[in-house]
Amino acid sequence: MDPADKEEKTTHVIGDQPTSDVVVRLRTQEGRDDWLYCHSEILTKNCKYFADRLSENWPTCQILGSRHCVDVYCQELDFDYHVNLIRLLYVSIDDSGDDMWHGVRNALGILQVAVELECPQIVTACVNYLEAVAWEEAEEEEILRLVPRMGLQAEPILARLQPVSQSALTNIFVSAIRFATSSPPPEMNDLKSSAQEQLEYMITEDDDAPLLTADDNIRHEVIDCLNRLFSRFNNSVIAPFCDSAESLSEAGNIQLFLSYLTDLSWVSQILSKLEIMRELVEYWFDVSEKIVKVLEQGSSAKEVTEMKLRAIEVTSKVLEAIGYGSVILPTAKRLQILKVWLPFVRVTKPMIDSAIMNGEDGMVIKMDGELWQSLESSFVSIILALPSADQAEVLTEWLENECIRYPDLTEAFEVWCYRSKVAKRRLSLLGDDHAMTNSI
Repeated sequence: MDPADKEEKTTHVIGDQPTSDVVVRLRTQEGRDDWLYCHSEILTKNCKYFADRLSENWPTCQILGSRHCVDVYCQELDFDYHVNLIRLLYVSIDDSGDDMWHGVRNALGILQVAVELECPQIVTACVNYLEAVAWEEAEEEEILRLVPRMGLQAEPILARLQPVSQSALTNIFVSAIRFATSSPPPEMNDLKSSAQEQLEYMITEDDDAPLLTADDNIRHEVIDCLNRLFSRFNNSVIAPFCDSAESLSEAGNIQLFLSYLTDLSWVSQILSKLEIMRELVEYWFDVSEKIVKVLEQGSSAKEVTEMKLRAIEVTSKVLEAIGYGSVILPTAKRLQILKVWLPFVRVTKPMIDSAIMNGEDGMVIKMDGELWQSLESSFVSIILALPSADQAEVLTEWLENECIRYPDLTEAFEVWCYRSKVAKRRLSLLGDDHAMTNSI
């Protein structure tokens, strides 16, 4: 800090040797020894350490010269902070501007020294400053490392880092989920994407536990938001175009359809983490045929590639919930959704792979690298849970199709062959005579 910075209008000026009655020797282990010519009246007024050292009660006060020279030992890294603190003792803190601290790091360093030397006025001023200003990430980490050691007087600095109540978390989650599932004007899409990212972060377990534990109220709110999104999707896209000869591109509604599919793709991840996939699964089953019909009306691969990918992302989550038993559907529904999406995915994957590989028309498509593997595993799981005759139908169609490479149903085929071959023997061992009435 500049020696002339904010100095109080007084007869005493730090460094004025003719009027000085005490020398503060700042010393370090590295051998540094600086002398500051000071005034006992100033030092003792707002600093308990100097008040004690210069009092008649100090054990060495009777030693010649001890009351005229005070040694202060410090680390080299803290040397400037000690100098700055002594200069601040000459300043009228209340009348000084906030720019006297010269940044967060300097204020934090001075605060450490002020706590150590017991300078309550400077401690309060540092705390007020640090509590009010913005911190950079590195500064925040330094504050977290140092401030908790300073006791109650420094606690206000940490107010912005304290955990909040469950009710506050719930309120902000509800507000964010409503905005994240809404349809704001295009210029607000970045804000919406940010809200979606933060919501996902809040409920994701990483190095820390999820910020929010979903209760019935939160689940109910999420389902309400989901139903409103379904309604808008139906009214704006599905209903007008599923029975229309006009394609989405001809009507100029590609971006609208894509935005809804993107929202549904995102919300499927949220629902999976909150373990409330049933509403999405049932809705997706109801509209699957209509969605596929609308998607197949695209005038070119370029226009519909990303839409198809987003639809497949939702389908992947839905099939995962069905295939692994998170949501239980009757056999007929499981077979139906399989028959709708298996052919669609089989034809669409090469189109998406080609678009990503060739970068068609500057197209940039973001996708989960594990999407196809996850989808294939879900197909296999669903197939293997079907009655044997239905499995045979699906596998026959797969073996006869030219797009046999994806999804690769080899595992399902092998299991079906084994089960079929040993079925009579296995069931006869159970003594169930009626089990053989239906030939496989």
